[in-house]
Amino acid sequence: MGPPPSRASVTFVYEAATAIDSRVAEQFSGCVAGVGQTHIHPSWRSFDRVNMSMSAASDRWTITFDDVPVDSRERIRVSDPNVCDENPTGAATRNVFANDVRLTEIVDTPGAGTEPGLALTVAADGSVTP
Repeated sequence: MGPPPSRASVTFVYEAATAIDSRVAEQFSGCVAGVGQTHIHPSWRSFDRVNMSMSAASDRWTITFDDVPVDSRERIRVSDPNVCDENPTGAATRNVFANDVRLTEIVDTPGAGTEPGLALTVAADGSVTP
C-alpha cells in the first residue's frame, strides 16, 4: 500500500440567496460592486478568488476542490454581495458547509485588510473537522 493521499476532494456549499438583494445593492453599492458574484478565497490557493456556482435551488452556491491539503488547518473566505449590510467587505461566516459539515470556527483571512473567514481540516478520506 502506498503513502496516504496528500490532497482530498471537498465540496463547499454556501446556503444563501443567489439573487442580489436590491435594498443591499442600493445602500451598499460600493461593496456590492466590489464583491460581484459570490465567490470563495481558499488558503491553499493563496486566497485567490474562485467564483462559486449557483445550484438549481435558489438558495445555494457550490464549488468542489480536488486539491485540498489533508491534515492541515486551512482557511477559506466566502464573499457574498448580500452580506455587505453585515460586513463592509461582504465576508460571510454563516451557512457554509464543507463535505456536509457546517464550518463554525471564525478565523482571520487576508483581503481588504483582515477579513473574517472559516477554518477546516480535511482527512484523507474527505471527512472534515470544522
